[in-house]
Amino acid sequence: MVKKAFISILAFILVFSLAGCGKKAGSEAKDKKIKVGIRSSELRTWEFIKEKAKKEGLDLELVTFNASVDPNQVLAEGDIDVNAFQHIAYLTSFNEKNGTDIVPIGTTIIAPLGLYSKKYKSLDEIPKNAKIAVPNDATNWGRALLLLQEAKLIKVVDNFDGNGGVDKIKENPKNIEIVPVDGAATPRVMDDVDASIINNGVAVEAGLYLKDAIIHESATAKPYINVIAARKEDADRPELKKLVKIYQTDEVANFIKKTYKGNFIPTFIPLEELKTFKDAYKIKK
Repeated sequence: MVKKAFISILAFILVFSLAGCGKKAGSEAKDKKIKVGIRSSELRTWEFIKEKAKKEGLDLELVTFNASVDPNQVLAEGDIDVNAFQHIAYLTSFNEKNGTDIVPIGTTIIAPLGLYSKKYKSLDEIPKNAKIAVPNDATNWGRALLLLQEAKLIKVVDNFDGNGGVDKIKENPKNIEIVPVDGAATPRVMDDVDASIINNGVAVEAGLYLKDAIIHESATAKPYINVIAARKEDADRPELKKLVKIYQTDEVANFIKKTYKGNFIPTFIPLEELKTFKDAYKIKK
C-alpha cells in the first residue's frame, strides 16, 4: 500500500516537472517571436528578412497596417514588439503629441519625398498660382515645404522647426497654393492639382517611381531616415538587437536596391549619429 502510494506520488511529481519544463520551453520560444508592424510598401523587404531571421532563431510575425492606423499607437499599447514604417522626425513628433516613449533601435532606409505631376515635367513649367498637394501631418508637411524651398518655389521662415503649416512660408513669389491632404491620398489628388508631393512609400504603392518625380530628396535628408522602433523598456531586448543586426547587412541592402529600383535607399548609421541630425535640423526632442 505504502509502495503504491509512493509510486503514485513519484508519478505525479514527474508529470508536474515535465509540465513545468514544457511551459519553460514554450516561454523561451515565445521570447524569440517578434511581432513587427509595417506598411505594405515594405512587405517584400520584411518577407525577405523573415526568412533570414528564421535561420537565426527568430520567428517574425509581420503585421501590416493600412494608412488609417498608426503603428506607433499599436506599439505603445503593446500589441506589437517593434514597428518599421517611419522616419525619426515623425517618431519624435508622435512622442511629443502623445506622451509616449517609443525609441529608435536601428536605422533602415530613406524613402525620398518627391514632387510628382501629370501636367508638368520640370520646375520651370510650374505656373504662378499653381496648386500643390502636400501630406497634412506636421512632419511630412514640413518636409514638403523644405523640398519646395530646395526647388526655389518658396522660402520657409527663418525659425523653421521642421513642422508644416501655412504660416511657415516666408516667401512665395509664384503664389503657390498649398493643398494639405491625407498622406495616403496624395497620389489620388494628382488629377485635381498641378503637382503633388508624395511620400515614397505611398508612391511605391501607387506605382510611381522616384525617376518619375520632377524633384526629390536625396540621402542628405537626415531627419527623414527611417527606423525600427520599440518601446523604451524593450530597447535592449537581445532578440530585437539581433533583428536590427540582420536588417543592417549587405545582403538586405542589396535586396532593397534591386527590388525597389532606387526608390528606397538603405541607410545604416549609428543611433548616436542619428541624434545629431535631429539637432541640426531643429527637430524638437
